[in-house]
Amino acid sequence: MEDEFYRIKRLPPYVIAEVNGMRAAARAAGRDIIDLGMGNPDLPPPQHVIDKLCEVARKPDAHGYSQSKGIPGLRRAQANYYGRRFGVDLDPETEVVVTMGSKEGLSSLATAITGPGDVVLAPNPSYPIHTFGFIIAGATIRSVPTTPDENYWRALDRAMAFTVPRPSVLIVNYPSNPTAETVDLAFYERLVAWARENRVWVLSDLAYSELYYDGKPTVSILQVPGAKDVAVEFTSLSKTYSMAGWRMGFAVGNAKLIGALTRVKSYLDYGAFTPIQAAACAALNGPQDIVEKNRALYHKRRDVMVEAFGRAGWDIPAPPASMFAWAPLPPALREMGSLEFSKQLLTHAEVAVAPGVGYGEDGEGYVRIAMVENEQRLRQAARNIKRYLASMGVNSTAA
Repeated sequence: MEDEFYRIKRLPPYVIAEVNGMRAAARAAGRDIIDLGMGNPDLPPPQHVIDKLCEVARKPDAHGYSQSKGIPGLRRAQANYYGRRFGVDLDPETEVVVTMGSKEGLSSLATAITGPGDVVLAPNPSYPIHTFGFIIAGATIRSVPTTPDENYWRALDRAMAFTVPRPSVLIVNYPSNPTAETVDLAFYERLVAWARENRVWVLSDLAYSELYYDGKPTVSILQVPGAKDVAVEFTSLSKTYSMAGWRMGFAVGNAKLIGALTRVKSYLDYGAFTPIQAAACAALNGPQDIVEKNRALYHKRRDVMVEAFGRAGWDIPAPPASMFAWAPLPPALREMGSLEFSKQLLTHAEVAVAPGVGYGEDGEGYVRIAMVENEQRLRQAARNIKRYLASMGVNSTAA
């Protein structure tokens, strides 16, 4: 009977879940799987953040319902972060709302502003919530490229010219999950002008704002003058402070969209646990050395992975940002497809990666590699992969 449910009918099988199931079975059988599949940080949060969580959790009055849109101090802390980092002024009352991770925020906003008959422009490949949050809300997706080149702009213009009804929302995600591609401020300036001209809301997912490399800080769409007229932006503490399981994120920007999101959330939840919100304040307001430390650690992992995998016979472009590499399948194995290649790596090399097709049809031919194991484990993964590739007739360079 399940296939008769309206929203469930619109959800295809989750491709990545197939590999996740194989990984779990392999581990249950005692195999040592090097898991580069899920973007789950392996580092702990800062100690002062954990201390604040424990301190507030001990207070007798900290265990009741919280505020759905976030406690005032946390909304102020996020506004101050945007001021420090991007030079953007935000009103904590009307332009900031706390979400239970950026994923919940995106899905709740989708529920708030779209429904059956609406068309949303979303990148392909993309993180699944960028499409399925809107599909669950009943909207229709029209894909646009993820790569921000001239073809991207042509695709936007074609979508506006030939889609009925005209699209009302555009999703952008840079640094991209899964492709790790980035954009500069000139891109966002052009995008804001395009959105104004076409009367389209822009939802920017900036979850990887602090994981940038080679001295090139990421930019925010809200740095563009007038961007708040058309855009909201989502950020998260998950990767910046290694707080993924805490489910703590934010939406900021256009007051009308923030108001719609806040109103829907008020019906759906009572907000995150107050001690977690207090600890999030400590993360944003406290010492920021952990952010630079994490960035340097992921940067080193990136360099180790690219070098070691390359010597194993698998050339991977160095990602300019995020905790992921978007790796083309070795040319000799390209016909295998990303799902089968991921299964083969898991079975024969004991390395888990995410098949690119799980992020959209245009992700075929790639896998996403998460840099969530230490350098020693990354080198071990490379040795395992080298043996697998050799067994498939793919030559590697001297180790």
